[in-house]
Amino acid sequence: MASKDQPNFLILGAGVIGLTTALTLRAAYPTSHITIVAKHFPGDRSIEYTSPWAGANWSSMVHDNGPLEHYDRVTFKKFAQMVDVEGKGEEVGIGRMGMWGVFDGKIEEVGVLTEETGRIWYEELVGGLEELSKEELPEGAVFGLDFKSTFRINTQVYLNWLQAQALSSHIALIRRHYPSLISLLSDFPSTTLLVNCSALGSLSLMDVRDTNLYPTRGQTVLIAEPKTPIPRMYFRSPKRIDPETTYVFPRPNGGGVILGGSRQDGNWSAEVDVQLAADIMRRCCELCPELGRPEDLQVISHNVGLRPSRKGGPRIELEKWSNGVPVVHNYGHAGAGYQSSWGTAERALELVRKALGTSSKL
Repeated sequence: MASKDQPNFLILGAGVIGLTTALTLRAAYPTSHITIVAKHFPGDRSIEYTSPWAGANWSSMVHDNGPLEHYDRVTFKKFAQMVDVEGKGEEVGIGRMGMWGVFDGKIEEVGVLTEETGRIWYEELVGGLEELSKEELPEGAVFGLDFKSTFRINTQVYLNWLQAQALSSHIALIRRHYPSLISLLSDFPSTTLLVNCSALGSLSLMDVRDTNLYPTRGQTVLIAEPKTPIPRMYFRSPKRIDPETTYVFPRPNGGGVILGGSRQDGNWSAEVDVQLAADIMRRCCELCPELGRPEDLQVISHNVGLRPSRKGGPRIELEKWSNGVPVVHNYGHAGAGYQSSWGTAERALELVRKALGTSSKL
């Protein structure tokens, strides 16, 4: 029987946000019953399941001088803990690597400076930022930054690790689809609190219908690792968030190299755009000389994913339902799911404690 000290938690969604939130809850409530219900789990490759298609790396896109920066900071420090202190990088699928960020506009115009400080907030986190010389910049670029050390993620390895952690900590996994939160709760009547991590699914859940959500279609190309090692990650963009952003992310642990990208708001298509794929490979080869010529790339797969974008940013809030079961929402992370995951899970935990009337670890 559930109690305040041993509540029964139900989590909807098993992407990077749902799994991370479940592990954060487990750390705070070591003896509680926790169940994740989801249509898709790590290993699935569906257009409905965003997490496997991500790049992914830690490269913060926010500058709000507030909670969004905090979420990314918490996650960076968690990755550093796993890689640097615990030595789990290979097991987890996360590795440190430097990055060159190249922009086609002036620094004041491209959305990297926090307005209140006039600085790039994460400079110290990444071990410093140095401006690239004119000789290092590709043709047409206005300025560039050398990120001394950030994180790259092999999403296949990392998602499976998160799931394995959930299983080893006695979190139950149930594969099932529900049209609404009420129908889900009707099958789990002993639930003390529900955490909704359904991403774009919250647009179609009949009792949520969050019309602020919309898909941002992304397309990438996974290629084999070239014989010439790639020394760093690269991205190039007119501004920090832009449809024409180009990026090259070598993944650790045999993950190949991810080439991107595209940002197509409101586009639900799961079909690969062959012309876009060719353009991505051309742009990436221009940005990263180690790749060689586009025609010589060994293409492993073409990938399409739908980022769960949301007007107003991610929804992380507590809602008290008329049936008496509190719901904590944690969705709408757009393209920042991985790099904000531990921070937003921490915020969700704060709301869980608020709902249950507890303020310290049990």
